[in-house]
Amino acid sequence: MKSFPTSLLTEHRRSDVRDSGAIRVGVARQIPHSRRTTMSRLFDGYDLSGLSLRNRVVMAPMTRSRAANGVADSETALYYRQRAGAGLIVTEGSQISVEGRGYLLTPGIHTPEQVEGWAKVTRAVHEEGGRIFIQLWHVGRISHTTLQTNAESPVSSVDRPAVGSTARAYDAAGSPATVHVSRPRALTTFEISRVVKDFVRAATNAIAAGFDGVEIHGANGYLLEQFLNGALNTRVDRYGGVRIENRLRFVLETIDAVADAIGAAKTGLRLSPFGRIHDMQAYAGEEETWLTLAAQLAARKLAYVHLNDQHPFGPPALSANFLRKWRDVYPGTIVLAGGFDLHKGDQMISSGVADLIAFGRPFISNPDLVQRLANGLALAPIDRSNFYGGGPKGYTDYPVFDHSTST
Repeated sequence: MKSFPTSLLTEHRRSDVRDSGAIRVGVARQIPHSRRTTMSRLFDGYDLSGLSLRNRVVMAPMTRSRAANGVADSETALYYRQRAGAGLIVTEGSQISVEGRGYLLTPGIHTPEQVEGWAKVTRAVHEEGGRIFIQLWHVGRISHTTLQTNAESPVSSVDRPAVGSTARAYDAAGSPATVHVSRPRALTTFEISRVVKDFVRAATNAIAAGFDGVEIHGANGYLLEQFLNGALNTRVDRYGGVRIENRLRFVLETIDAVADAIGAAKTGLRLSPFGRIHDMQAYAGEEETWLTLAAQLAARKLAYVHLNDQHPFGPPALSANFLRKWRDVYPGTIVLAGGFDLHKGDQMISSGVADLIAFGRPFISNPDLVQRLANGLALAPIDRSNFYGGGPKGYTDYPVFDHSTST
């Protein structure tokens, strides 16, 4: 994938900042190399399979749990509008079905009302010149019976629960609460094709809602990784067991079906190699599994593969050796996430192991993050008490940088 010769960034001019209650919402504007104070390849434009990005900064998907009735609303649209200076936004996970939900107040993409809600978001981002993909999400066993139709069991590759994992669901009194996940049941071989169709329906809904593409969530111990993981997936059919190609089959069938429906250039995939979140255990042949998957994905010419390094949350960091091996096998666009700052992100791009760098939590409290990074401006701290749930506080009330108060 190629870089554009002229870098384009987002600047928030004081004349372009409008009031929205107690907040200042920046309007996207492009500025060239000569106006930035920090020289970094992060701020070069990028061609993402024909979709022009004005910089290489990606807003990573982050659950915020503010969607009443599971529908994105005007506040959701404002939240993403404020952050449209990213080269690419990947939304919070959006469940592809009732079965795929693991948390209250997350916005789905499987009903007409949800499609209409997300259309407000894409319009807002596109009005600011931004690009936006939606993350398609099925949590698998990281769910609870109170979130499922008729209190049915969640589904997974096998019937083993995720030890130590929780969902945001309902307690015995029917009140919202953090609860231990329920024991899942194993999907039958026949049912897997139905789940693939759910992903396809969600992807076509996303395009109808105006998204530039979709990111299939195959990371963080959710459903697709529950099939990839050799320690968990002990199935005896063609979707599991010791044979790597069997454990890859579900994710590849999902990728192929979605790409057939909306185009490979609009289809991305998120993975978390060697991740241990949600009781994902180590297993023999783990690196071989991931590199075999990389080779399979290379032939499919996707929009990108998004590698999530979970080391900020405890697991060991992805090694430089593994990232180089992945790059040697996978020549397409690589998005890399995992607690990066400007310097480390620029290093990854310059080394060739990544093309785009995803930033997560800094975007929460810094809606104008790209401008702040490009100009060496201080980053605002995050109010961690408002990560999940609630209203505008800690969501859409973070201001852009106020130059009038800086020295």
